[in-house]
Amino acid sequence: MASSHKILLLPHNFLPSRLAPCRTANINRRQLIADTAAAIALPPLLGVTTTTLSPLPAKADEVPLSEWERVFLPIDPGVVLLDISFVPDDPSHGFLLGTRQTILETKDGGSTWAPRYIASAEEEDFNYRFNSISFKGKEGWIIGKPAILLHTSDAGENWQRIPLSSQLPGDMVYIKATGENSAEMVTDEGAIYITSNKGYNWKAAIQETVSATLNRTVSSGISGASYYTGTFSTVNRSPDGCYVAVSSRGNFYLTWEPGQAYWQPHNRAVARRIQSMGWRSDGGLWLLVRGGGLYLSKDTGLTEDFEEVSVQSRGFGILDVGYRSQDEAWAAGGSGILLKTTNGGKTWIRDKAADNIAANLYSVKFINDNQGFVLGNDGVLLKYLG
Repeated sequence: MASSHKILLLPHNFLPSRLAPCRTANINRRQLIADTAAAIALPPLLGVTTTTLSPLPAKADEVPLSEWERVFLPIDPGVVLLDISFVPDDPSHGFLLGTRQTILETKDGGSTWAPRYIASAEEEDFNYRFNSISFKGKEGWIIGKPAILLHTSDAGENWQRIPLSSQLPGDMVYIKATGENSAEMVTDEGAIYITSNKGYNWKAAIQETVSATLNRTVSSGISGASYYTGTFSTVNRSPDGCYVAVSSRGNFYLTWEPGQAYWQPHNRAVARRIQSMGWRSDGGLWLLVRGGGLYLSKDTGLTEDFEEVSVQSRGFGILDVGYRSQDEAWAAGGSGILLKTTNGGKTWIRDKAADNIAANLYSVKFINDNQGFVLGNDGVLLKYLG
């Protein structure tokens, strides 16, 4: 689709004025695989193909999970699921992203999923990894690698591809729909961009990449900064627009609040390297270390004060934590690790039935109190039953 939309890179002296407190369709191989799994013909519709599928039956030797059910998907078993989002005004309508150009759509709240083909995102020379999706009202955004940006203004009925500048620093790893025609986008090198005109132009919300910041402040006492490879391993955003990101080696972490000109690096307060960090429902932080350790911040907001919590990780790494409410949360990780807390994270109980899941569980997402999902590799998707 021809378009003149471009990322607008502002000069380095740009400083945002906003300040907010931190609280918290050609048929290709992939389509053929999905069509075979669905065992039905998919009718073309304006260059986009979609249908509703029934889930495959569970294997006889699988032990049922106590509060989750396995949803079987019409995709290659090697796909890693990466993100999920639903249309706010229609919680039955959502999209699921992953590697190998995977985009799936549901119209029944996530019980069944169908491949969704977007003509502008189907290129034989590329095999996109779709990293992040976000909706605000009927407006939605999808980003992926190699660099691709998709936008919808009609709840995903139609998607438009928006060209991006080749000068964009790093790979896009996260996007957040923030309002009408507005979004916030982050790259793995720490660049943050904001648009308020449907992606026609973007403004830099930060003056330099993380590498530039660390090179400038290498004598600031940040342990391991000189070994920084220039990318994040994980990045998470709070509801108030604050970010916490983990360095690629896990030896320190960084934070950013709206209005700040630079990322703020922090030494890790634990002996083992950091796996991931994110936000609790009460505005505090959780921190995961390699080998299965879990820490919680003693205070809310951005802090360096953490204390360890006892968990039954069986030595496998915990990869993500998702809060259903201020008290209830779930943690997921390697080799089917699935843990639950009902007291805000002070104590955790392992769902032993999940031990039979032969997959790593990478992400826990709660859309609302009654709707949650766990995403993993090999096409594993768990749906919350309550």
